Amino acid sequence: MANNSLTASYEALPKIVKVLLQLFLGAVIGGIYRIIRFLETKNVVTLVVGILVLVTGIGNFIAWIVDLVTEITSNKISVLAD
Repeated sequence: MANNSLTASYEALPKIVKVLLQLFLGAVIGGIYRIIRFLETKNVVTLVVGILVLVTGIGNFIAWIVDLVTEITSNKISVLAD
């Protein structure tokens, strides 16, 4: 895989792998994905949401559910990650 970014490498994974990662590690992956996405796009909202997902418990749980649903439906973490 010769992708230019870490998020593109994650997005290139097979759907079943990403869904399994979200099931077991989604609480951490969502925050880290958004922080790395900020470094690539410079969208401050993405950074703030990424930090909140990693730091807050309820935000972490909500983001985990939302990310799991978006991975299943659209094959990409897309909510507040652009």
